[in-house]
Amino acid sequence: MDRDMAALLTRHSEALALFGERVHAVRADQWDEPTPCTDWSVRDLVNHLTAEQLWVPALVTEGSTTEEIEEAGDAYDGDVLGKRPRATWDSAARAAHRAFAEPGALKRMVWLSYGETPAVAYCSQMITDAVVHSWDLSRAIGASERLPDALVAFALEEVTPYASGLSASGLFAPPIEPPPGDSHQTRLLALLGRRA
Repeated sequence: MDRDMAALLTRHSEALALFGERVHAVRADQWDEPTPCTDWSVRDLVNHLTAEQLWVPALVTEGSTTEEIEEAGDAYDGDVLGKRPRATWDSAARAAHRAFAEPGALKRMVWLSYGETPAVAYCSQMITDAVVHSWDLSRAIGASERLPDALVAFALEEVTPYASGLSASGLFAPPIEPPPGDSHQTRLLALLGRRA
């Protein structure tokens, strides 16, 4: 495995661990609390990230095609967390990381909803999603909102080229102007419509 791919897997592991720490910090009375993600509770947010991880083995390891994805359809729609949300997240995160870490996995192409994509790009998007949603979850549960510098730098570099088009998808708020003297973290959040 070359150095770049090893570094990508390290960032992926760090991003999953960061989100996982926040999941394990959710108190029993916080699952229904609102988050910065419009219309999502804490449980909805954790459910979203968990469902995303559940798709990874099928897409990366099994190399599912567009037709197979369409057949799977809503396999991970609805509540995937069940009665043990923390354990479900942990299991899904481990499986996702194993899939990306499988020899040759990052050199493959994967079929996503918008077409064929290099696995390295898919992994990079998943890292960025986990980093930003770690901030969302932190704010929702009152945990530290400070994100690790290396993950912020990675996510900022990843999302900057296409951030302006994300709001058109309806899944992200429009970018906002960061305050003067902004940090990398504030810039990242602003690009994705979040006010730190």
